[in-house]
Amino acid sequence: MTDKAAPPDLATWLESRSDSELVGFLTLRPDLTVPPPSTIGVLAGRAEQRASILRSADSLDTLALTILELLSIEGAGDLPVTRARLDDVIDKRATAKAVDRALTALRERALVWGTRTLRMAPAAPDAVPWRIGRILDADDSLTPERVTEALAGIESSERGLLDTLARSSPVGRTRDAAPGTSPDRPVQKLLRAGLLTWLDEQTVELPHQVGQALRGEPISDPTSLTPPKPATTKYTAADVDAAAAGESLELIRHCAAIIESLAVAPAPALKAGGLGIRELKRITKATGLDENQVGLLVELLAAAGLISSGTPDPLPSNDSGDDYWAPTSAVDAWTTATPAARWHALASAWLDLQRAPWLIGMRDSNDKPVAALSEEVRSPAAPRDRRTVLEYLADLGAGNSVTPADVSRGLGWRRPRAAARFAMRPTQKMIDEATTLGIVARGALSSPGKALLHGGDAEAAMRSVLPKPIDYILLQADLTLVAPGPLEPDLNDRIELVADVESAGAATMYRITEDSLRRALDVGMSAAELHSLFTTHSRTPVPQGLSYLIDDVARRHGRLRAGVASSFVRCEDPALLAEVLASPASEQLALRALAPTVAISQAPLAEVMNVLTAAGLAPAGEDSNGAIVDLRSRGARVPVRRTRAQFRSPAVPTDEQLARLVTELRAGERASRASGHTVRSDGTRATGTATLALLQTALQVRRSVTIGYVDAQGTASRRVVDPVAMGGGLLEAFDPATGEVRRFTLHRITSVALVD
Repeated sequence: MTDKAAPPDLATWLESRSDSELVGFLTLRPDLTVPPPSTIGVLAGRAEQRASILRSADSLDTLALTILELLSIEGAGDLPVTRARLDDVIDKRATAKAVDRALTALRERALVWGTRTLRMAPAAPDAVPWRIGRILDADDSLTPERVTEALAGIESSERGLLDTLARSSPVGRTRDAAPGTSPDRPVQKLLRAGLLTWLDEQTVELPHQVGQALRGEPISDPTSLTPPKPATTKYTAADVDAAAAGESLELIRHCAAIIESLAVAPAPALKAGGLGIRELKRITKATGLDENQVGLLVELLAAAGLISSGTPDPLPSNDSGDDYWAPTSAVDAWTTATPAARWHALASAWLDLQRAPWLIGMRDSNDKPVAALSEEVRSPAAPRDRRTVLEYLADLGAGNSVTPADVSRGLGWRRPRAAARFAMRPTQKMIDEATTLGIVARGALSSPGKALLHGGDAEAAMRSVLPKPIDYILLQADLTLVAPGPLEPDLNDRIELVADVESAGAATMYRITEDSLRRALDVGMSAAELHSLFTTHSRTPVPQGLSYLIDDVARRHGRLRAGVASSFVRCEDPALLAEVLASPASEQLALRALAPTVAISQAPLAEVMNVLTAAGLAPAGEDSNGAIVDLRSRGARVPVRRTRAQFRSPAVPTDEQLARLVTELRAGERASRASGHTVRSDGTRATGTATLALLQTALQVRRSVTIGYVDAQGTASRRVVDPVAMGGGLLEAFDPATGEVRRFTLHRITSVALVD
């Protein structure tokens, strides 16, 4: 039903709502359902509590909160205010449709009720995040140009006063605001310049626009009742997705480089659990990335379970006994997954990451730099804020790009109670992080980003925009090769084995060296296989110099062979083995000749290979059958740690659960109004004899009763029922509210009353 005049209290208005309207109300304010209220009166009392009202108002925009401000000024908390009066005060600064939408949002949350006349909850004005009455002091002359000009004409002492207000509360107390104060005082000068607003003889206020300018934020009119219109740049969806695909490939490559760096040299964890600045710089130097990138990526890798702190296997040579940050065993599966799957693991981890990586490197309260992976980076509100930013971009439509300043300004209007969280700096940083992950590209939301945000198949969306893998390379005369796109997995593995990456991007350049070819020979590739690899997959002629280099390295490779004895060294050339036995390497490895062509060592095979290679020799490792073995180190690994349970918002009740609760509320309201003879109605348990006697009477004369009941969860309720049968410690009764016969345990019935 739709009322005209506002009822005098919220309980009466809620009772007049339909069941579907009450379900919608409880959906928007789920905190009111825990524990389940017994009657609508109890529900109304909770709904008027200040804490609940503030929580509900977080999702309201500037227009809705300004309406609360205007209703507060008109006294709607005590007396009804007509809709016509509200329209007069708004005075066409917002359209009637926009005001209707805002009032609907307020009614749905029960912050305001009524249609022709309006009432509001007494605590509702507390939800307005600015001074009540600011709308009446609006100054349209504070344009960005005028504010900038006025700030340029003040002295440093006056600027310091404004900076203090901009960093703290905009309202300040000062004796210099009193009439008759010397005009040379800083406060009086600022008042004349329009950079301060006079409230009373002891109070001044910093205008919102001036505070924005001082903080370096985009200047906007805080009293505007229409949302700011962003300046958009249009790109095609294909352009945005292509840029997102490129960023995603770079993300995967950079994460792989960090994983490799930590596998080779695990980073000692700080006593508090984070990653020290020195270790962050070391990873930065090893990977060629900048510190901001490394800080973000290690947070992503930790969130995705790809790195963790613990005891690595094998232990570092200089083990201190502390924990180390190193790759987990989950890395091996991630490394072999498709690029789209690897991206999805990282992107989904970022979206739900309850941390703010952009804080890394900033100064904490003790003036110390915030460390990566430390507790100081924790931010439970971060997932909600990221989704809010991405939803704003999604609302602009596919391919529409905006600047972070426009996003900050728009979200400041949409969510004024959270405006500080969407100031220029955090908004810029969140968009930068989303761009690094390919969720945002060219300032617009990408197709994979939209699927990730809205619960679609983001992995498939990314797979569709990534360039198709190619099966060819371009060899060049200077012993470099170019992969003009992502290579097929098998070809990519072989190319990374025989060449070193020089530069990466849309096209990756590799350099072939003597060491890279020896690396391929070490794992069992032959010279013929190397020639075949380049001949088959290169679309440019194979340089003669490369062919000569392959043959030269292969001819020298493997003349000396090492095996397991602990280790053995054998060679078909006795002179070469004799040279090895006479070298310093022999003493280091404790080599002992068994025959002119065989020697043994107690050192592990990997150590034998490393020492002989460092001595300028080119040994090849072999197994017990004489086959070449791959002795490349897989790097350190730590066990996958069970992640600590993260904070989760309370489960949101379903529509079905809320519908049942509304039914219970109706029944409780009916029971609370029923009158008649009561065994005990004070909420305490009645004696068994009295309860049974009254229920038996109700059964015989077919009378309805009001019962007080406490269920197994300890929730108390009252309802009117028609007893049907009783026995075995149970009462069977028809519940008119649900239309079903229900069973009640007799010892849980706390009160019984006959209904007249």
